[in-house]
Amino acid sequence: MEANTSELLSRIVINEKVLAGKPIIRGFRISVEQILKSLAAGNSEKEILKDFPELEHDDIRACLLYAANILEDEKIYKVA
Repeated sequence: MEANTSELLSRIVINEKVLAGKPIIRGFRISVEQILKSLAAGNSEKEILKDFPELEHDDIRACLLYAANILEDEKIYKVA
């Protein structure tokens, strides 16, 4: 069974004492940014899970959802 939105987002935490407060995957020192950059570099989910065996499929989905939510609230202003 796949996790719902709130369950996924609960996997992402911010702790000012870990990685300077960057969003991380709960319980690990693995940042959302690190996972997103890995995906952007062309690494597959399978490769990421091999590199970080402590992670689960839903951790990667949570990173993507977190990033999507951040962009959803982004405002663009025209500069004259």
